[in-house]
Formats: sequence, structure tokens, C-alpha cells
Amino acid sequence: MSQQPLTLPAADTRAGAPRRRRLLEIAGAAAIAATNVFLVLNQPADIANGPASFSALVALGGFLLGAVLLLAAVLPVLPTSTLVLMPVAIVLNVVLGQLMGSTGLPFYLDAIGTVLIAVLAGPAAGAATGVLGSIVWSFFNPTVLPFAAGAALIGFLAGLAARAGLFRRFYFAPVAGFLTGVLAGVVSAPIAAFVFGGTAGLGTGAIVSAFRAMGDTLLAAITKQALISDPMDKAIVFTIAALLAYALPRRTTFQFAFVRRFRVLAGKVPADPAA
Repeated sequence: MSQQPLTLPAADTRAGAPRRRRLLEIAGAAAIAATNVFLVLNQPADIANGPASFSALVALGGFLLGAVLLLAAVLPVLPTSTLVLMPVAIVLNVVLGQLMGSTGLPFYLDAIGTVLIAVLAGPAAGAATGVLGSIVWSFFNPTVLPFAAGAALIGFLAGLAARAGLFRRFYFAPVAGFLTGVLAGVVSAPIAAFVFGGTAGLGTGAIVSAFRAMGDTLLAAITKQALISDPMDKAIVFTIAALLAYALPRRTTFQFAFVRRFRVLAGKVPADPAA
């Protein structure tokens, strides 16, 4: 049975539709970035109290607006199977993130679903999945919400890596993940330092404490920890996401226009991927 786009095909062929989608993507990214700046500058201590706090409501609204704008940009060109796959990806992020947070290991593994969506549907869809995952997770763990911008960045960069063909050669996936982790660590460090005064993870907290004992400032210690943990974590995440993408039926993966257009995955396109 064929998978149809979420809106009428004619909507994608109207003059100016690509430009409108691009403007929506820019607006969504701007909303997420502005919310992240708000958190860093205001350093709200009450955000850990959950959605009832003012800062949490502002962050929730800003990140949700960004996610909605990004989704509005990409939904017209996504197959309907995305509506099933995105919630599964978000649940995967939350479950693995919660489990890893209790192990004491300096890894997260909370972006596998985000990267998988980015590989199949592109940067905007990946960024939206990352933000939505953080929003959903924040209802169970409020400390996750301020890191939504970092989750969006991971999804966006994973989509760019897929567009560049780094998932066509499997051994490039962990390299792309490592580089993504460097940037994600730099973005998340100020949030951990200025909003929470440290890091909540057991394993990552131990690394921060070690650097602090060596005389580093809080921001320097957290940044060093992030540059150790995040690149390795994202290398693992990208590798697992690549394995999942190749494990899916080829007719499923090649239903995504992004996969077909940019030859994201190795192998020939099925004769009729929409069939």
C-alpha cells in the first residue's frame, strides 16, 4: 500500500512553496535559538521545579513553537509513516536516556531516535524530533527541557551528515557523530553550568568533579566533560542509528523523498519504492 504525503501533493508544487518551507525552518530554528539564549542569560533556578514555574513555561513555549514551525516546514513532503516513526523515535530517546542516566556511565544514548529520523527525513525533521523528545521527556524529568536546543542541533547536524552522504559509507557515521558531539557539547555546557550549576548525570558529574578538583572553573570543567562524553556518545548513537536505518525494509526507507533525493543510504533505489 502506498504511503501518501501528509498534505495534498499540489501543495508542494505551488510557486513559492519551497521558499515558504525554508522560511518556516528559519523561524523554527530562530525560536529554538532564542529560547536557549533566554535560558543562558537568565539562568533560571526554578526551571527544575517542572512546568509550573515561569521559566519552564517560557522554555516550553519557545521550544514547542520552534518544533511546530519545523514540522510545518517538512510535513508536506514526508510520507505518512513518519507519523508512526517519530513517536517511536521519541519514546526510544526517553527510555534509553532514562536508563543511561541511572547507570553511572558518562554516556546518554538519548538521541538515537532523533538521528534515525534525521537520516530518513532530513535536518528539519531531525531537529523537530529532538525538540519534541526533550519536551515530552521534561514531563518526567524537568531538567531535560533546557537542553532541547542541543537536541535540535544534533538532529539538524545528523540530517546534514546524511545529506552529505556520510551514511552511504557506514564507517563515516561514527565520524559524523563524533564531530556532532563536539558541537553539541559546546552548546550544552553553558546550560549545564549557568542553569544548573553543574551536571545531573552520575557519570558525567564525576568527570566534572574531577576537573573541578584540578582547579578548573565550573564552566571549564563542564565544557571539558562535554568534549569527552558527547563526541564518544554521539559516535555510538550515529552508528546505532545507521544500523537501524539499514535494518528497515528498503521499500520503507526509500519512501522518504529525502533518502531518494540525496542517496542517503547505499544501494539501488527499489523499482517502485512507493508501492
